[in-house]
Amino acid sequence: MTRETAGDIGETRETVVYDLDPSCPPDEVEPETPYLAEINGIVDYGIFVDLSDNVSGLVHESVLEGTYRVGDELVVELEAVREDGDLSFTPADVEEYDLVSVEHEVSLTGTDRLEANLGEQVHVEGEIVQIKQTGGPTIFHVADEYGVVPAAAFEEAGVRAFPSIDVGDVVRLNATVERRNDAIQLEVDGLSALDGDDATAARERLATARDERAEPHDVSSLIDWPALEPLREELAEVARTLRRTVLEGRPIRVRHHADGDGMCAAVPLQLALERFIADVHESPEAPRHLFKRLPSKAPYYELEDSTRDLTFALEDRAKHGQQLPMLVMLDNGSTAEDVPSYETLAHYDIPILAIDHHHPDPDAVGDLLDAHVNPYLHDEDYRITTGMLCVELARMIYPDLADEISHLPAVAGLADRSKADAMADYIDLAADAGYDEAHLRDVSEALDYAAHWLRYSAGTPLITDVLGVECDPAHHEAVVSMFESSASEAIQTQLDDASPHLEHESLDNGAHLYRIDVENHTHRFTYPAPGKTTGEIHDEQVTETGDPVITVGYGPDFAVLRSDGVRLDIPEMVAELKDEVPGAGISGGGHLVVGSIKFVRGKREDVIDALVEKMADAPIDEELSSTAPLDD
Repeated sequence: MTRETAGDIGETRETVVYDLDPSCPPDEVEPETPYLAEINGIVDYGIFVDLSDNVSGLVHESVLEGTYRVGDELVVELEAVREDGDLSFTPADVEEYDLVSVEHEVSLTGTDRLEANLGEQVHVEGEIVQIKQTGGPTIFHVADEYGVVPAAAFEEAGVRAFPSIDVGDVVRLNATVERRNDAIQLEVDGLSALDGDDATAARERLATARDERAEPHDVSSLIDWPALEPLREELAEVARTLRRTVLEGRPIRVRHHADGDGMCAAVPLQLALERFIADVHESPEAPRHLFKRLPSKAPYYELEDSTRDLTFALEDRAKHGQQLPMLVMLDNGSTAEDVPSYETLAHYDIPILAIDHHHPDPDAVGDLLDAHVNPYLHDEDYRITTGMLCVELARMIYPDLADEISHLPAVAGLADRSKADAMADYIDLAADAGYDEAHLRDVSEALDYAAHWLRYSAGTPLITDVLGVECDPAHHEAVVSMFESSASEAIQTQLDDASPHLEHESLDNGAHLYRIDVENHTHRFTYPAPGKTTGEIHDEQVTETGDPVITVGYGPDFAVLRSDGVRLDIPEMVAELKDEVPGAGISGGGHLVVGSIKFVRGKREDVIDALVEKMADAPIDEELSSTAPLDD
């Protein structure tokens, strides 16, 4: 304990009264020494006073004169320490005095050393990142330089302890280290918010430590691929942001396209972040509460999804004291169609990161995203799939994952039919991990089949089984075989029933055009969906003809497009059609030669006719082939 005067002691005043720092413990209170106290309760037999957050006691009514109110200040001296540790005080005989602040010098214990202090009282300093009120204690989650630990404070059952403390406050607490449900937890004896220079110094110390720990791991690319290198610096910045988000105790929500590439992007990122969360947080429930993976059926962020995400985030803040989350968009999120959802979230403190390989609208989404990683922004294209990018990102966050996920870029590439030269290297890398190309194709098909039936569910245990991650190899083989067989049978049934209704014409540029009314001549609401059905029909016609082929699958208010050997630019075509067919309500996009378009029902014929005219004018390019499945 150190004592510092609040100001010069006047010559005419001889009495000094000490004002204890809120963190001072009972053993620093000395007999026959006057202390400033605050009355916190009045009972028939006396009054209760607080000298600090940790020092309280009773002044018996037999030594009191006059009347008192809660909140009044009173100068007291220690009278006795009872056998049970309770303190009793008596009023000090002082009138004029000089007040001297008593600072409590403590040795802080980092959350990385709590296990070694089990059963001991420690002092911890950190930032409050979550406050959860239970039916019993209040649970404060405190983040210091090393991690995040839950600290339980009990006022009375279901009553908020330390109500003046808010999320974002930097605090110092003294507590006993206990083990609850096989995890470390602090039992709070005293807690106070830092202010002034103390708070500034603590925040600077925490920020410096977090910056150091948030640094991504310096890992080499899985393969030597120059096209990937311009994106690695941006991926490293995203990794740094996500690691820091975990250290700050902020939830992370991942929205990904519900197809093979989207899941090959989301699952490794999920594994990396959940493991890093487990390293940082003492609570074993933290990975489940702080990370959510959410598939999106559309290849963009629908308002239905964004309003649902926002509602759940606000409810989690109200019910569980969580911060609003960071949103990560994978294999979608780059286009003007995402803007309404982004603008909705812009009214709240929800940062958005997007990693995608669809043709972007950077002017539309640029100001709404905190980071945007897309090969098109570096003069590359969709042959670099989002799954390939996110496997590298996951390794930057948690490099120990490398062996478990090294085959996923090959699965992502096959799922999106990437014709990148690097595919051969990715397939060889997967072979080194025990996955031959035939099996990788089966995994891709099984993944697409599982995603279709999962719909809006993440289905993590099932998806990791299909991907062969955190799964017994024999079980993985059996699950993939079952799903791939079911998928192949469903596809063949769809092709057999749809093919008689296929319409064909030769375009002026020499390409074959095939059309199929997927609303009336395919099985709906089953596997495969319209986009997948169109893709399978397209592949069959490419194989049969060996010529440039365009396939259009259309319904009452939509069309899905595939092209091989024709130099299309579907996003540009969609943009032009908006002006050329007024009143059609046109939207859509996708990749250059793979995409979709929506319109109002009454304008379907006009839109399809205008679309075919543009296809007929497109140049033939035998080197150009479709490299991604249709977005359903």
